[in-house]
Amino acid sequence: MNARTSSAISAPSAKPLLDWYDRHHRDLPWRVSPPMAKRGIKADPYHVWLSEVMLQQTTVPAVKAYFLKFLSRWPTVGDLAAAPSEEVMAAWAGLGYYARARNLKKCAEAVANDHSGVFPDTEDGLRALPGIGDYTAAAVAAIAFNRQAAVMDGNIERVISRLYAISTPLPAAKPLMKQKVALLTPSDRPGDFAQAMMDLGATICTPKRPACALCPFNGSCEALALHDPEHFPVKAAKKAKPVRVGAAFVAVTDDGEVLLRRRIESGLLGGMTEVPTTGWTARIDGETSADAAPFSADWQPSGTVTHVFTHFELRLSIWRVAIPGRIDGDDGWWEPVTNLDAQALPTVMKKAITAAIPRAFQQSKDG
Repeated sequence: MNARTSSAISAPSAKPLLDWYDRHHRDLPWRVSPPMAKRGIKADPYHVWLSEVMLQQTTVPAVKAYFLKFLSRWPTVGDLAAAPSEEVMAAWAGLGYYARARNLKKCAEAVANDHSGVFPDTEDGLRALPGIGDYTAAAVAAIAFNRQAAVMDGNIERVISRLYAISTPLPAAKPLMKQKVALLTPSDRPGDFAQAMMDLGATICTPKRPACALCPFNGSCEALALHDPEHFPVKAAKKAKPVRVGAAFVAVTDDGEVLLRRRIESGLLGGMTEVPTTGWTARIDGETSADAAPFSADWQPSGTVTHVFTHFELRLSIWRVAIPGRIDGDDGWWEPVTNLDAQALPTVMKKAITAAIPRAFQQSKDG
């Protein structure tokens, strides 16, 4: 079969995508679906904003439970603004990219205190809030307020790159992609259009083996005309991630308490809870031996854990010690193992604790 030429395919239009979305949209806990909209249900800006912040760098299945947990504990943006920061960080633990949680709290406080609990309804107004960048501002403006904003996440980048066969590698292609999205976004139903593009990328225009026969854009897709959808989006060659090393120290008392402390507010994992660790960062290694332990004791090696951050890979040497009772100190506290799940422990620290106490988090659930 001969490949179609660009002149033989039709110009893309939002209508077939919206028709497809009306029939095949995903039902998500933060979404007002087309049938709901027909019943007069309006999108809640708080729900849209909360979900969009959670969904950055995270999958829909992972976010659903967190979203429902947050809404159950903090039903309004005012409730979230008034919540203790430690509780918000603990509820966020496991979602990763913890600067998002700090910014989430700051943004909720700004909406509650500076805007009487009402989100601004324009991209510019939303972008002025703490922690809201171009993508989130556009998404909330379109989905919550039906503004004609050009929304572009990873799924939409993939759809657009294939639809127009954009050969410029990412990230250099982003401005052109956004221009194409802006031209394609309709003045009517821009929020549904954005969500339809997201759903299309998640379910049909997938990274591997896209279901082109089912795609509402298949008569307009230049990548399909070239018989090479999987070639797009073109990505610049990835640089190898640097590997950093450090140590983490898990001290356990006879009463089943673990020494914890809180990281400084700024920087990587800022404000989160940790077991004592050494001074590793994305740029420098930390000490790996028991000489760097928080107090002198018979520390025993408990293996190594690896955790991949956005810009580097971390390998932590784990040290464990069992002691009769608490040792006084002024930069931490002793927490029962049975209460670890309630702490704001990031995934890397949960890995460290589990290496030293294999059933720690099972005990926490059982406790």
